[in-house]
Amino acid sequence: MRLFGLIGFPLSHSFSKGFFADKFSQEGISGCSYENFPIPDIDQFPDLWKNNPQLEGLNVTIPYKQAVIPFLDDFSEAAKTIGAVNCIRKQGNKLTGHNTDVIGFQRSLEPLLQPQHTQALILGAGGAAKAVKFSLEQLGITYTEVSRKYFTGTILYESLNEAIMKEHTLIINTTPVGMYPNVTEAPPIPYEFITPQHLLYDLIYNPAETQFMQNGAAKGATVKNGHEMLILQAEASWEIWNAR
Repeated sequence: MRLFGLIGFPLSHSFSKGFFADKFSQEGISGCSYENFPIPDIDQFPDLWKNNPQLEGLNVTIPYKQAVIPFLDDFSEAAKTIGAVNCIRKQGNKLTGHNTDVIGFQRSLEPLLQPQHTQALILGAGGAAKAVKFSLEQLGITYTEVSRKYFTGTILYESLNEAIMKEHTLIINTTPVGMYPNVTEAPPIPYEFITPQHLLYDLIYNPAETQFMQNGAAKGATVKNGHEMLILQAEASWEIWNAR
């Protein structure tokens, strides 16, 4: 039996286990199992492999996307640049870290891009923003990071004006603002300057239409949530685990 799984803590609401159970069933994939491994301490990571010799790959979620790095032998370019891993493949005794958030985001964004989408605003400067920045660089899209507190290379939400909003027709929310249960909240950008030329992408997928997206749609903008990204990053993990 080929074994795959997810590490993190806690794992009470895991997308991955249900996704792969459905995938294996619907696609007739036999001899494979996907399990949750809620380890309360990353120091238990080596024992996980020892105790499960049939384990071939793992997904990694909060709080271990960075903490797992010292335990790995090699990294994909994306994982190395971003400094975060959410997918691990075992080949022999070698563990390689990957970042499929990049793949999922890029594959879900590309079909929506129009010629005017050459400059982006990235809302938030946390870990999720790093994957978005890497993807935009791959796509040749310049970006400006927006945050509540000033960091080098960012601007504050209060700085956003009509000129900036007009130039940056792609706006990506990487923050948890608007996530269930706080569904009436939205990042504090000047939505009055949103136009049908804009594309608003929210990494949040619960609710399916966030207030951020509703505000954009009301101005005629194209909007997208993070559900497809989640599916595509999971599919990318499966590709990595089965690559020759």
